[in-house]
Amino acid sequence: MEKIPDPKEIEKDISNFLSEKYGGAVRMITPVVLPHTDSAGGKKPVHSTRRQIHFDLTPDALIGYLDQYIIKQDQAKEVLATKICTHFNRIQRMLDSPDTADEIVGGIKNNVLMIGPTGVGKTYMIKLIAKKIGVPFVKGDATKFSETGYVGGDVEDLVRDLVREADDDIELAQCGIIYIDEIDKIAGNRNIVGADVSRTGVQRALLKPMEETEVDLKVPHDPVSMFQELESFRKTGNREKRTVNTRNILFIMSGAFSELPEIIEKRLTKQGIGFGARLKESGDPSKTLAKTKSEDLVQYGFESEFIGRLPVRAVFERLTESDLYQILKNPNNPIILGKKLDFAAYDIDAKFEDQALTTLAHAAFAENTGARGLVSAVENRLLAFERRLPSSALTRFPVTRKILDHPEPFLEKAATDPENKEIQAEFDRLADEERQMIRKYIRSNRDRLSGQADLTLTESRINLAAEFYTRHPMDIDHIFAKMRTYYNEAMKVESTFKNRHDIHIVLENDAVDTLMEILADPSTTRDDIQKRLGEDFALGFKLIREKTGKDRFFITRKALLDPEKFINHLIKTELAAPSSPDDSRGET
Repeated sequence: MEKIPDPKEIEKDISNFLSEKYGGAVRMITPVVLPHTDSAGGKKPVHSTRRQIHFDLTPDALIGYLDQYIIKQDQAKEVLATKICTHFNRIQRMLDSPDTADEIVGGIKNNVLMIGPTGVGKTYMIKLIAKKIGVPFVKGDATKFSETGYVGGDVEDLVRDLVREADDDIELAQCGIIYIDEIDKIAGNRNIVGADVSRTGVQRALLKPMEETEVDLKVPHDPVSMFQELESFRKTGNREKRTVNTRNILFIMSGAFSELPEIIEKRLTKQGIGFGARLKESGDPSKTLAKTKSEDLVQYGFESEFIGRLPVRAVFERLTESDLYQILKNPNNPIILGKKLDFAAYDIDAKFEDQALTTLAHAAFAENTGARGLVSAVENRLLAFERRLPSSALTRFPVTRKILDHPEPFLEKAATDPENKEIQAEFDRLADEERQMIRKYIRSNRDRLSGQADLTLTESRINLAAEFYTRHPMDIDHIFAKMRTYYNEAMKVESTFKNRHDIHIVLENDAVDTLMEILADPSTTRDDIQKRLGEDFALGFKLIREKTGKDRFFITRKALLDPEKFINHLIKTELAAPSSPDDSRGET
């Protein structure tokens, strides 16, 4: 039996090889990590911290999340949310109860095929879902597979990428999502006689991973995997074959399928021949795509075995000009938020008028590329401002239809008179409209946002969220994540005050909201607040405690805004007519 080389010998051999190839300029110097041993001298595996999978989302909850970001596409949202939630809840059930694990022979995964024109939100929706559920996610383009000519190699590389996304946690990677875009580009060419290796070959390479197979993490063309195996051997002393099982990996494919409506219409026309047949009505291609059958996809150029592994289909609708406007109007849309961030990089605050959004939507619709046209339209109309305003002293940019249609007068005014009263008034008007819009949006989504942030949404908190939105280019999710952080920081004030001054304070709801407003200012920290509260209240509370024995005091918003008046009134009231020793509220 061949002797297993010592790790130091392996390091020496590699160093010699590098020295011979590159001379003395390249050397390998790494610490030797020997296998851990227990008290009995046996080898002990090195354990690392693993992320635990915990999935309990319902389809309605996931649809509600998607509704925050995606306009229209109700049928696609319903299909994807339902099947993805079912897939991961089944995995969760299997992990929670291994004895009752799903062991159905020949079971079929709910792999998804998304069909729809370009720019309708297919990729965006999957990215949102992956972010929400928190499992490893990788994206690849089917065109890359056919271009490389390395049949199957890139498909398995996506599985290996999942492991990297999971921080080398194979168990977590085995519950990930692989998303392959432009899948229609690997449909077989219907004009070619014989095997179409570059397209149907890729389909065949996908068959096993889409169902269940073992993918070896170590491959000759990937030096990273080779070094990982070497490192694992040095740590454990064992040669371990590392593989990924694809049984629970969800595959989601998408494509525009531009010629598919014609195939469907031909099939429907053939079925409609006869005296009692209804004449074919020409209409929205999205409605035609909704009638897609497996035979249409086979006719399009896919092998039946491939289509059989994509049992779930979601059809996306074409977007209208009104839809494009609603996308821009959505407070979570990344296009307007991204453009605000572009200007914020130059310390310029931009606000968008409704009529300006309508103009941009009209220009985007003319490009006939769906939501992708919005990016082009916004960039084209705002490029001149983005180039010239940073050279001016302007800090407030009201984006109106008038300014978009006639940029030169505004740019000249911004350069010569950045504090112009007309510009400031327009900006204030748009900022106020934005606040009102955000308040209305939050109120209409109060229950969902409240549950999502685990935060009671009082009117003052709604106003705080709206104000924060107008000051920071950030979507609603991040706004409420920030507010939750401020709330947690405000609530810590009570316990910290108790620890520092041995006095129990209780913050009324309006006082908590006030502290949240103060904490929203990045220049203020909880320590600053704690120091100020000690200076404003500690001495007065201690005086009252010495005289009355009271050790519990309630602080209101009024007290925070005018502590001197609050303490004076409290001392006067408590010393004149002492109340119960465990409760004290001050009125101002």
